Amino acid sequence: MATATAVQPNDKKAKVYEGSKDPKRAAFYDKISQRDMAPLWEVLKDLVAKSPKSIAAPAIWHFDEVKPMVEEAGGLLTAEEAERRVLVLENPALRGQSRITPSLYAGLQLILPGEIAGAHRHTAGAIRLILDGDGAYTQVDGEKTLMKYGDFVLTPSWTAHDHGNETKKPMIWLDVLDVPTINFFETAFSEHLDSAVQNTKFTDNDSLWRYGSGVLPDGTDTKKESPIINYAYERVRPILDRMAKTDDINPYHGFRVRYANPFNGGWSTPTMGAHLALLPKGFKGQPYRSTDGTIFACLEGKGQTTIDGEVFEWGPRDVFVIPSWKQYSHKADDQSVLFSISDRPMQESLGLWREMN
Repeated sequence: MATATAVQPNDKKAKVYEGSKDPKRAAFYDKISQRDMAPLWEVLKDLVAKSPKSIAAPAIWHFDEVKPMVEEAGGLLTAEEAERRVLVLENPALRGQSRITPSLYAGLQLILPGEIAGAHRHTAGAIRLILDGDGAYTQVDGEKTLMKYGDFVLTPSWTAHDHGNETKKPMIWLDVLDVPTINFFETAFSEHLDSAVQNTKFTDNDSLWRYGSGVLPDGTDTKKESPIINYAYERVRPILDRMAKTDDINPYHGFRVRYANPFNGGWSTPTMGAHLALLPKGFKGQPYRSTDGTIFACLEGKGQTTIDGEVFEWGPRDVFVIPSWKQYSHKADDQSVLFSISDRPMQESLGLWREMN
């Protein structure tokens, strides 16, 4: 039978609190600190805040500035050496933590012609947004899909996946994973497959044709994750044009669609939710805020986003992040398309998500 280990005194001095000005309190705080305890009343106002105070900062990565660095990494090591050759987009307020928001990781991945990023799987769910190049592939649990600009590609939790580039040009995409969340819960697992490349069972975006047309194969066993691995931009983008002709515009987001799970109409992944929005030329969005820190990527056009009074200019392929509960508004100089992704599904499932406009 296991016995509990008694907490032993240590030499840790208590943190200096506001109440430490009182010598009796300061002595008491030092005493309880020796037993790894602290006074709740000194930290309660920060522990239970009246409104969110994000530890992250707004930031932007201009693609034309960072692309040469991504390409330079291609000359320093191979895809095999790196396993995944990625430049992590580190939030400037969270440096050294591989986080773009407190709950999400993001990076720019490069795969050169002829390279293979070997098959592995992990509990973290992943998405890819193709930013530069066409024709490289991702293979997920035996389904091989060719990727083009603007495609939104899923790698659900614990699915085997490998990447390859059989074209003659490099390809760069944005990776977003829920790694920080998985690590917070201490539930991270991963493994490499025996072969660098999986056996291909399906091709030609089979899952999109099979599940993305409003019908399901009879006897389909529905599950949480979307069965579609590639939401092709060439199929999603025209929907925005149709909406612009017939629908009322959202004063905060423009004409916007949500990437959905065809099984249940929910989010495309249980941890990350994505949108695609069309902002007409001259669009001036009204101020908006929400609790989900959000990553944006511009796919078309140019404009500005004002975040808590700070203006961020963006154009094609630029990536920027808006932390939780920061007020922001978009302005489009030209007709623009913005992709966005956040941890909203997790917040909604816990009853925590809020917005204010």
